[in-house]
Amino acid sequence: MPDLPIVHHPDYEASDFPQSHRFPMAKFRLLPEVLMREGLAAPGTFLLPEPATPEMLYRVHDPAYVDAVMSASVSRDVERMIGLPMTPSVGLRGATATGGTVLAAVLAMEHGLACNTAGGSHHAGRKHGAGFCVFNDVAVAVADLLARGVAQRVLVFDCDVHQGDGTADIFRTDPRVVTVSLHGENNYPALKQNSVLDVPLADGLDDADYMSVLRQTLKTADRLGPYDLVFYNAGVDPHAEDLLGRLALTDDGLAERDRTVIRHFRGQGLPVCGVIGGGYMKDHLAVARRHAILHRVAAQFLQER
Repeated sequence: MPDLPIVHHPDYEASDFPQSHRFPMAKFRLLPEVLMREGLAAPGTFLLPEPATPEMLYRVHDPAYVDAVMSASVSRDVERMIGLPMTPSVGLRGATATGGTVLAAVLAMEHGLACNTAGGSHHAGRKHGAGFCVFNDVAVAVADLLARGVAQRVLVFDCDVHQGDGTADIFRTDPRVVTVSLHGENNYPALKQNSVLDVPLADGLDDADYMSVLRQTLKTADRLGPYDLVFYNAGVDPHAEDLLGRLALTDDGLAERDRTVIRHFRGQGLPVCGVIGGGYMKDHLAVARRHAILHRVAAQFLQER
């Protein structure tokens, strides 16, 4: 099977995170183990990112907020909005996962397709994080590519069940970035932002109906182009068993979704950078296996080529 560039770092799992917390932090350690068991990676083949630098983070986040995160001095109000204990390792985890998406984007531009084993922290906005998201890794990667002239116009195609409100807000006045969000109409956040294209989905939507909406959304996204790169947020929280999802997709439905998105954009010759987005279960191994669907489908696409 052709090698899929996969970015991973042990610091994706915060070292001092309470195991009782409802955020499944352990999935970031378990996902690479699943990928190795499935033969999609081997020890030493993961590409190791550097943490995003403050300068990278400052492009999309308030410098005062970035500095507060990195010094573990975030206010209690902001910590509550984020929903994570803002310890030094959680801050490092956010910067490292962001650096991972930056690296995965560069690799996608070079190889056509690359995936991070983290990323998709799309609720983080300019002033602060929110919804388990500390730094908006995709927004930082987009801003980095644009600043360096590597890309001129970028599509963020977000299939996490929660709206990509932070990403939409960060780029709301930037015509170089097209934000598309397919999300649960009645799900978090209560106050939605305006993406370039928002596709609200009714509770209980199943595989067949979801795919019908997805195919139409891909056609609409094409008309908003052209693009130099696509960031694909492959959140698995639309799954029927997800604790925070409210939709009714199956594992097969998630695989078909990922396959359709990757084939659609790669069929046009567009590089695709995949990030894992959200997925929430008490069984951390089960959610890690679900996140592995993205990497498996991407590797299978390369094999077909």
